[in-house]
Amino acid sequence: MSANENKAIGVIIVSYSSSDVIVECLKSLELSDFENLNIVVCDNASPDSSNELIREFANQQAVEFEEVRPVDFMQSDQVDPKRLTLVSIPENLGYAGGVNVGIDYFLKCEDIEYFWVLNPDCTVQPGTASAYIKCADNAGEVGLMSGRTLYHGEGGMIQSDGGWVNLWNGICTNLNFGLMQSDVNMPDPNKVNFLLGANLIATRNFVDKVGKMCEDYFLYYEEVDWAMRRGTLPLVLCPDAVVLHHAGTSIGSGTMHRRHSAFSNYFNYRSRMRFVRKFHPIALPFAYTYSLLKVIRLVLSGAMDEASGAWRGLNNQPPPKSVAERLDETARIRAFSSGPP
Repeated sequence: MSANENKAIGVIIVSYSSSDVIVECLKSLELSDFENLNIVVCDNASPDSSNELIREFANQQAVEFEEVRPVDFMQSDQVDPKRLTLVSIPENLGYAGGVNVGIDYFLKCEDIEYFWVLNPDCTVQPGTASAYIKCADNAGEVGLMSGRTLYHGEGGMIQSDGGWVNLWNGICTNLNFGLMQSDVNMPDPNKVNFLLGANLIATRNFVDKVGKMCEDYFLYYEEVDWAMRRGTLPLVLCPDAVVLHHAGTSIGSGTMHRRHSAFSNYFNYRSRMRFVRKFHPIALPFAYTYSLLKVIRLVLSGAMDEASGAWRGLNNQPPPKSVAERLDETARIRAFSSGPP
């Protein structure tokens, strides 16, 4: 038995209007062959039936379950985690805000060594958690760790085997994107400088040294920012840790078959500029010009709504009405006033 097998994994799922996918995700985790698994769903004030479905799932599957609010554990020194915990957040904190609530919860659980951030539109293979533990054993020191993330229902097509962000234009590239898993090996970790946030493990040591996710973005680039702050802590790739990802079910992220929505573009272009300003400010003129050309390309293709979202995000302007209306009033205040100008 490895030393790591005595350590538990804390799964953090940030949910917002995830009623169409959350149960499938939880079912896949329940089939895991790794027993020391605790799951926290951090719900960002979903207006749909997500929470009700989670309660029904716990009842039907006889899963040890608890429902709490952040205020219930934030003042505690220690938490005894259940197999499944629903944290009902009273407002939409965005992706990083939701992740950080989950981290705050698991930091109070002394046996949790690994914080596994997992999107609600993901399903995991039975051996994925065990593969992560084995990979951590072999790696020695781990900062952030991820496996092979495949597109759900695409027969083994890769979404990401880790990624590379170009600090001159802020563009993120998922390595091996669109290739079939049977055709390629995982890339050299030295050619990776961030890991996909839909399927990402941070160690307790990483969080202690680097801190939690930055909440300045609201959506996009949070995991890239996290990786850029890691110092000498290594990024680790686990080829046997396989996750299937529907991708962008709630926010309209682009896929092989779908263009980014106006909502997705607004936050993507805005966050890109914020990221470059933070980590490579000398590149801002180049990054802006590159992104502007992308906006012009959208206009020329007739995608006016998507172009409007991208343009306003790029210039840190208020969002189009169609984007703003997707968030409630408290979330709009947080989303459209957070972060640097």
